[in-house]
Amino acid sequence: MTTEPASRRDEPDFDVVPKVEILGIGVSCCSLDSAAARIAGWAGGEHVGRARYACATSVHGVVTAARDASFATILNQADLVAPDGVPLVWVGRILGKRSMERMFGPELMLRICQKSPRGTRHFFYGGEPGVAEELGKRLSSRYPGVEVAGTYCPPFRALSPEEMKSIADTINRSRADIVWVGLSTPKQERWIGAICDALRVKVLVSVGAAFDYHTGRLRYAPSWAQRAGLEWAYRLIQEPRRLWRRYAYNNPVFVGLVLKQLLGIRRGPDKAPRSSVAH
Repeated sequence: MTTEPASRRDEPDFDVVPKVEILGIGVSCCSLDSAAARIAGWAGGEHVGRARYACATSVHGVVTAARDASFATILNQADLVAPDGVPLVWVGRILGKRSMERMFGPELMLRICQKSPRGTRHFFYGGEPGVAEELGKRLSSRYPGVEVAGTYCPPFRALSPEEMKSIADTINRSRADIVWVGLSTPKQERWIGAICDALRVKVLVSVGAAFDYHTGRLRYAPSWAQRAGLEWAYRLIQEPRRLWRRYAYNNPVFVGLVLKQLLGIRRGPDKAPRSSVAH
């Protein structure tokens, strides 16, 4: 089982989603509703012979990709890369995509569930013990289109090839249409890249902390903080020990790299890939 998905660009059924390049990553420019409708359509439609996947990514994701070509490949081969942070939207608008919208992972998840055709089977992968089960119950009671196919809480360590195969078999036996992946970046995207070609599902979607938001373990930032691009600060207050290094490094690096891109100094991610391990 490989750590990156095979190239899909030469496949005739590849759906082209408008994108803008930010630090070498093609970030999708459609609206939140349009993205949700597209993904719900994939999950409720016919199987196209491979698993599509969508990633809700933020500054952390594109900065990680800017210095890790293997991770950039996973993002760039996604069928949809949702801008899960206001700074990405600001940069996209500077680059001419005036109608670009933020697609916050937890909100994207709810919109997709709302638009899912009745009987669409959802599998929830991630979270601490019991979180995925609780999330499935909440969403299935709220949205009639959501049918829980299964849940899985992975260990907080690297998975062996045998474990990856067992997980793929479990998901395939569940007959899931859509797999929700709630780990953290870059773990969730690497896991998708490692397993998607072994799955018979229609679409996988990485949504980061959505599992914790929708089960009440994390609180939403005030609307003014979201509009101002300060949600990261609100998250930092809630999880300082886990997140302070990420934000202390990523935020200034992102600003510097974007300035270089706008000035035409820097193009794309580093060429030398780092090793990657699925979690």
